[in-house]
Amino acid sequence: MKVSSRRKFLSTSALSLAGAASFLPELSNSAQAQKKPLFRISLAQWTLVKEFKSGKLDNLQFAEVAAKHGIEGLEYVNQFFMDKASNESYLGQMKKRAADQGVESVLIMCDREGNLGDRDKVKRKKTVDNHRKWIDAAKFLGCHSIRVNARSKGSWDEQVALAADGLAQLTDIAAKSDMNVIVENHGGLSSNGKWLLEVIKTVKHDRCGTLPDFGNFKISDTESYDAYKGVEQLMPYAKGVSVKDTVWTPEIKQIPLDFERMLTIVLKAGYRGFCGIEFGGYEGLNQSREALEKARTALDTKFKA
Repeated sequence: MKVSSRRKFLSTSALSLAGAASFLPELSNSAQAQKKPLFRISLAQWTLVKEFKSGKLDNLQFAEVAAKHGIEGLEYVNQFFMDKASNESYLGQMKKRAADQGVESVLIMCDREGNLGDRDKVKRKKTVDNHRKWIDAAKFLGCHSIRVNARSKGSWDEQVALAADGLAQLTDIAAKSDMNVIVENHGGLSSNGKWLLEVIKTVKHDRCGTLPDFGNFKISDTESYDAYKGVEQLMPYAKGVSVKDTVWTPEIKQIPLDFERMLTIVLKAGYRGFCGIEFGGYEGLNQSREALEKARTALDTKFKA
């Protein structure tokens, strides 16, 4: 080969390789984007409430059980380690077990700490203070939020004002630790999507959001709220969702969840976080995981186009 021809060949080859090299990262990034799921699946500890309450399962086994069932995220329930909120050694074990199993700690569901919308100002403040330790525990574990309840009494407007006041106080504390306070529709007026939306708008803080629960729109024995409407109203403020396989209609009827319909509402709101299964024991958990995976696959093209 002549020198000039050889130089031309090497120059052309170098340009080709450089072009290929610059193209490969683009292909790699594109492939990674395609592999990223529309949402990930987590497990609320309450799903296995019978096992945890009976002692068949210990709280420290939660991460292992979740991982064995193909779950990626953990939603803890404070009732199962109520006296350990400030026990750094114990929390360290929880954190290590989650890491060992390759699962992510997502949030802590907090109950039995009082009513954030209590009509008594002193009791309301006490409830706020009671939640401080759970903010710290959630932060230590690597969670992004604590889930709270917005229970109160009185008229519609009175309950909005009281619940918003308690939530605002708690959110100001959580925000200092870069933590979120999220409210679930969990009975009473909180299961009315319009009411809960008004509360969140009244608090008006980026760190105060919602945890729409597909199956918790029963307000009382004589009133329920349309689940699909409620989830749609709450999704703009959602930092998580709780999945149950039945939903309530305005006629106080429970009907099977239409997974694709509900998840379309969730995804249209721009949500791409965890969807947490919260019912049914082992059987319900496996069936819901499979239904979520099936719906995710079906909706993948629509929402990635």
